[in-house]
Amino acid sequence: MSLTAQQAAAPPVSVRPVLEGRGLTKFFSVKHGRGIFAGTARLFAVDDVSIVLAPGTVTALVGESGSGKTTVARILAKIINPDGGEVLLDGEPVSGRPRSYARQVQMVFQDPFASLNPIHRINYHLLRPLKIHGLGGDDVNEAVEDLLRRVALEPPQQFTRKFPHELSGGQRQRVAIARALSVRPRVLLADEPVSMLDVSIRLGILNLLADLRDREHLAILYVTHDIASARYLADTIAVMYAGQVVETAPSARLTDHPAHPYTQLLLSAAPDPDRVEPPNLAGSGAPPSLIAPPSGCRFHPRCPHAMAICSTTAPPSVTVDPGHAANCWLHVDPSRRVPSNPEVVAANAGSTSMRPPAAPPPIGTTQMRRTEEDRSME
Repeated sequence: MSLTAQQAAAPPVSVRPVLEGRGLTKFFSVKHGRGIFAGTARLFAVDDVSIVLAPGTVTALVGESGSGKTTVARILAKIINPDGGEVLLDGEPVSGRPRSYARQVQMVFQDPFASLNPIHRINYHLLRPLKIHGLGGDDVNEAVEDLLRRVALEPPQQFTRKFPHELSGGQRQRVAIARALSVRPRVLLADEPVSMLDVSIRLGILNLLADLRDREHLAILYVTHDIASARYLADTIAVMYAGQVVETAPSARLTDHPAHPYTQLLLSAAPDPDRVEPPNLAGSGAPPSLIAPPSGCRFHPRCPHAMAICSTTAPPSVTVDPGHAANCWLHVDPSRRVPSNPEVVAANAGSTSMRPPAAPPPIGTTQMRRTEEDRSME
């Protein structure tokens, strides 16, 4: 019997999840049409997504821009509320966003130039959450300096009196991480924390997150569009496409043996210093509209291996290996490929492919595996 994607992503039974999202769904009302005929439509940013975060692990959420990754992170942070599904902390559903929840689940935002108030010094940004939550003890200044040391900003006295504009992008992001750590959270939600930083300093931030996972036993969600950095940092990778999770597996397994054609497309486009020939980008086109997404599998208009059933029926989650699940008809026994609209299948009978696509070569050997603001504090 096939496991669901959520079951495949779940940590071992001995490890109790800290934070879970079950069947998360979120839509936004957007303007649709032009002029006097313009109306509103629902844009489904997240559609039935489940994710599990366990202590001492990094889970990467990977996908193109607009796939719904950041929306999932904001739902888990309780910055926005889901329209369906639920968020559970230690197995208990969470209603609203109590201060006790904010203390345990913190978010690091993508843009370090916008997440820090430019009119306040670094000392203020780190003192404020300590005061809000009654932390820091008798010597809050020492607590601030300790936070800066934890994110490798030393000597801390050189940074406390500076304004954000006096720091580099990497230093600002470290301050943002220090601010999130100030309330001693158990979960850290990092929304593309390195995408706006120079390539030369991205590795330092990734190593800092890995150190926090190992040393402080944090559960970390790493949101990124860079599957190579996800392999380097994460223990588990979940791939999102058009608001849905399409594949989940341990990071090395997923990048070495991708089972979904979209994951293979991402890997083909990933930079590889060992590659001597241009990448073979299987698939074409652009992500679909989430106002009127395609029927069946949402990736089928771009998939080079699409079958007739792919356009009519959403694929089930199939376990292709222990702990590795993919939502793709290519891994379903042909006798079980029963379309929801047989007439469409008959009209497209010539476009059948029964063989799973060949996986691209693994990411280069030089890439080793390392397996909004202030209101988020309140």
